[in-house]
Amino acid sequence: MKILIVSRTRLFASLCGLVFLLNLARIIFAPLLDVIIAEFSIGEATAGLLVTLAWVGSASPRLPTGWLLTKVPRHYVVIGSGSILAVASGFAATATSVRHLMIGAFLMGIASGVYFVSANPFLSELFPERVGRIMGIHGAASQIAAVIAAPLVALTLLVDWRLSLWAIAIGAAVVTGYTVLAARATQLPRAGTEDRDFVAGALSEWRIIVTALAIVGAASFVWQGVFNFYELYMQSKGLSSQASGLMLTVVFAAGIPAFYFGGDLADRLPHVPYLLGVVGVFSLCLLVLTTVDGLVGLLVLSAAVGFVIHALFPATDTYLLDTLPDSTRGSAYAVFSSMWMLTQALGSFVLGLFVEAGYSYDLLFRIAAVFLGTTVLALVVLERTGRLAR
Repeated sequence: MKILIVSRTRLFASLCGLVFLLNLARIIFAPLLDVIIAEFSIGEATAGLLVTLAWVGSASPRLPTGWLLTKVPRHYVVIGSGSILAVASGFAATATSVRHLMIGAFLMGIASGVYFVSANPFLSELFPERVGRIMGIHGAASQIAAVIAAPLVALTLLVDWRLSLWAIAIGAAVVTGYTVLAARATQLPRAGTEDRDFVAGALSEWRIIVTALAIVGAASFVWQGVFNFYELYMQSKGLSSQASGLMLTVVFAAGIPAFYFGGDLADRLPHVPYLLGVVGVFSLCLLVLTTVDGLVGLLVLSAAVGFVIHALFPATDTYLLDTLPDSTRGSAYAVFSSMWMLTQALGSFVLGLFVEAGYSYDLLFRIAAVFLGTTVLALVVLERTGRLAR
C-alpha cells in the first residue's frame, strides 16, 4: 500500500508540473497584449479575439476527448496533451503575423482542453477519498503559472517576448517525458473502465451538467473578460503600467491559497450552496471594485476578487467529479467542461468589442456584477425548492 501511495504521489507531482505549463500557455497572452498590440498594429477587439482563441481552443477538443476516453486509458490522453503543448508553443513562438500567432494560441488552447478533460477525472480516481483536496492542490499548481506569467513576460521582454513561448515548449517536452516514466511505474486505477458509452453517459447526468453550468457559466464568462483586460482596466483607473501589472499578479497570487482552501472546503460543505455563495461574493467584490480608485483600495480589492473567483474552480470540479459515478464520470465531465469553456471563452472578445465601442470598464463590470447577483438570487430560490441537482 505504501509503495502504491508513493508511486501515485510521484505521478501526481508530474501532473502538477504539466498543469503548471498548460495553464501558463493559456494565461501568457494576457500580459503580452500590450506588446502584441504594438508589434502587430491591432486594436483591442483583435487582441481580445487572440486571447479568446486560446480559450476556444481549450473548449473545442473537450467533447472529442470525452469520447476518446471511452476508448483509450486516461493517462495516454494526458501524455498526448503535453506533446501537443510542446509543438504548439514552438509554433506560436515563430509567429510572423497576428494570424500565425492566433493559430498558435488556438493550438496551445487545444492542448489544455485535452489535458483537463482527461486529467481531472483521472486524478479523482487516483485519490477518490479526497477529491476536493487533490483538485485544490492541482489547481494551486496551475495557479502558480498565472502568478509568474507577468514577471516571466517582463523578464523575457529584456531580450524577446517570444522567449516565454519557447520556455513553455521546452518545459512541456521535459515534463511530458517524466510523466511517461511516472505512469509506467504506477498501478493505475480501473474506475473508468465502465465508462464506455459517451452519449448515454452524458445524457444520463444532464441534470448535474445543467445545474453546474447555471451556477458557474456566467461567472466564468465575466471573469474571462475581467482578468484578460485587468492591466488595461487598472491603467484606466490611473495606475502606471508597472503598477497595473502588479495588480494582475496580486489577483493571480490570491488564487494559490484560494485553490487549496477552496478545494478543502468543497470536501466539507454542501456542494450547491457553497458554489452559489462563492459566485454571490464574487459579484459583490466586482461591484465594489468599480467604486475604488486608490492604490491601497485597488490592491485589497484585487486580492479579494482573485481569492473568491479562484475558489470557484476546485469547488466546481469537486461537485462534478465527486457526484458523478464511475460509469459516467469521464463522459459527463467532458460534456460539462466543453460547454463551460465555450461559455467563458467569449468573455474577452465581448468585453473588447464593448470597450472599443466606447463603453467604460467600470460601467461594464457594474452591469456584469448586478447580473451575476440577480442570477444567484434566482438560483438560491430554485435550490431551496429542490429544483437543482445535488
